Amino acid sequence: MNVGVSTSSPLPPPSDTSLVTSTFSPLDYVVFVLLLVLSLAIGLYHACRGWGRHTIGQLLMADRKMSCLPVALSLLATFQSAVAILGVPSEIYQFGTQYWFLGCSYFLGLLIPAHVFIPIFYRLHLTSAYEYLELRFNKAVRVCGTVTFIFQMVIYMGVVLYAPSLALNAVTGFDLWLSVLTLGIVCTVYTALGGLKAVIWTDVFQTLVMFLGQLAVIVVGSAKVGGLGRVWDVASQHGLISGIELDPDPFVRHTFWTLAFGGVFMMLSLYGVNQAQVQRYLSSRTEKAAVLSCYAVFPCQQVVLSMGCLIGLVMFAYYQEYPMSSQQAQAARDQFVLYFVMDLLKGLPGLPGLFVACLFSGSLSTISSAFNSLATVTMEDLIRPWFPQFSEVQATMLSRIIAFGYGLLCLGMAYISSHMGSVLQAAISIFGMVGGPLLGLFSLGMFFPCANPPGAIVGLLAGLIMAFWIGIGSIVTNMGSGMAPSPTNRSSFSLPSNLTAVTMTTLMRSTTLSKPAGLKRLYSLSYLWYSAHNSTTVIVVGLIVSLLTGGMRGRTLNPRTIYPVLPRLLALLPMSCQKRLHCRSYSQDLSVDTAMFPEKMSNGMLRGSCDKEAMAVPEEGSVHQGNSPTFVLQETSL
Repeated sequence: MNVGVSTSSPLPPPSDTSLVTSTFSPLDYVVFVLLLVLSLAIGLYHACRGWGRHTIGQLLMADRKMSCLPVALSLLATFQSAVAILGVPSEIYQFGTQYWFLGCSYFLGLLIPAHVFIPIFYRLHLTSAYEYLELRFNKAVRVCGTVTFIFQMVIYMGVVLYAPSLALNAVTGFDLWLSVLTLGIVCTVYTALGGLKAVIWTDVFQTLVMFLGQLAVIVVGSAKVGGLGRVWDVASQHGLISGIELDPDPFVRHTFWTLAFGGVFMMLSLYGVNQAQVQRYLSSRTEKAAVLSCYAVFPCQQVVLSMGCLIGLVMFAYYQEYPMSSQQAQAARDQFVLYFVMDLLKGLPGLPGLFVACLFSGSLSTISSAFNSLATVTMEDLIRPWFPQFSEVQATMLSRIIAFGYGLLCLGMAYISSHMGSVLQAAISIFGMVGGPLLGLFSLGMFFPCANPPGAIVGLLAGLIMAFWIGIGSIVTNMGSGMAPSPTNRSSFSLPSNLTAVTMTTLMRSTTLSKPAGLKRLYSLSYLWYSAHNSTTVIVVGLIVSLLTGGMRGRTLNPRTIYPVLPRLLALLPMSCQKRLHCRSYSQDLSVDTAMFPEKMSNGMLRGSCDKEAMAVPEEGSVHQGNSPTFVLQETSL
């Protein structure tokens, strides 16, 4: 089957949103309100506990005492949003199970952060990920990274608040602005008062609600169509079970290579360098707990992805036996799964309310993470460096005020989203456009010792320009041709755009239209290669500018901000090769800075140059058996 295209499930036509509604029973309202009350109660509990004695570290970093399990569930919930709840089933229903191969990218996408990004961030004892940029480059690069992140998240949180409320209003008759205000106010209160610890523990609760809501749909739906075996048989008969598509073309939206390898860069931009996730790693009580939390996300992500795929298959099998309602036949794609759930669970009081609670749990967990991370970077990167005289009490109060301010801004962005019309798709895409360049900026700093501040700034700007050029160009091109915006510019894993299958409306065109040429061909790049393309742009441009401006000559380089790629790669060689290289043996957990220029280190800093960088060289002596070999790093002419 061709890239998940289903020939038996026509796309539902656009809907008139005046067509509503399924009514909730009193029990459904009770279940939904209970979600909000318990979320608020968790936040208020952590706010009242020790009130007046809170420090800025407790508020923003949970006092760095969190264990791995709650951190792992919070990591899972942060970018889960309603995308996995509504977007993935819609994708599977329409185009088959090819999307499931995205799970292959989770392995490297979580292994690399666990062994590269987390150790560096944790050992530097950071609060904001962008502190790293000042330690590696300078304050200007730190501010550029911070402002880029704030821009990304402000756009994101308004849309992620408004979009599910709009879909819910169309299907259930929930008052649109009442649900927006309720979500926004509840989330703002528990995030601002309770801090990161409240956010993490509410994420744990909301993750369980999301799991139960999806499980209820799978169990009831499969029971109504004759079991999961029957679901699989129906899907197979209609060609929904996809094989491995090995087409290497990066312009084909979903292939095995695109999903399994292009998805790695998307995962790295989310789980490697995004402040919302980094902040959770750094709240762990030990580095080992932070790494374990990253490991624990892997099976959880697989479960969530598989559940979303199952719901899509159950929905397909269900509508082979039961006719769609007239409202669903006219439903917009962001409402399609909701209509199915309301149709499936009618007559089962409490379960529709549980699914709505599941949907809103996704929104709450995402928005609260956005508030908390925005408050943290604003305080740590933009205020405290300029006003270091703030006391703990003043800093704590100001952090709460900032979080409340972002809550109000979120509500304002939701209102703006309601008036954006077709421009809304471009606003949604911005989140995905910015993730790749930020990944490239951090990678440039960690892996390339000769990269300098001018190279970092120019590289980031080049990556952002490239991202917006391709992203906006794709949207404008598709609008000009009378089609919905292409999904090539948005990450279906991380964006609120995939609340709806609108992000998938142009999947069929690759099989029905001739391939575009010229710039239009570039605009059709698969969205899963988007982060890879933009981060690579940052690195290449950054290195060129760094070499042209003298590299690190005359500048100080903190060795703890560099990941020693070459020594780590050489350490993977067979022991016989290591003996031939006459490598000296060190304990594996020897810190990088003690191996780099020990005779030249002064206050943890060293001098760098453009034509010289830290290289691993063999030192005379034998490799001692039983020890993990590392390599002495010294300045070597390139």
